[in-house]
Amino acid sequence: MRTLDYDLYLTIGLVIAVFSVPAVVSALSDNRTPRVAAVVLIISGCLVAWAATSKPGGYTLDQIPTVIVNVVGRYLG
Repeated sequence: MRTLDYDLYLTIGLVIAVFSVPAVVSALSDNRTPRVAAVVLIISGCLVAWAATSKPGGYTLDQIPTVIVNVVGRYLG
């Protein structure tokens, strides 16, 4: 059985959060309610929080770029 990959969940949560920010800005600039973008931000926040609290020792801000590069290299390389 494979263990959970907290680094992957952290990376997915951060990527989803980055892509949802333009949707929030677009909705607010058009005077619309950013419903879908807000739900996506909540989901990405939950992924990041779950990964950070579930990993033994957690993450520091210095580790995050290294974690992202390692995940991208592992799954795309």
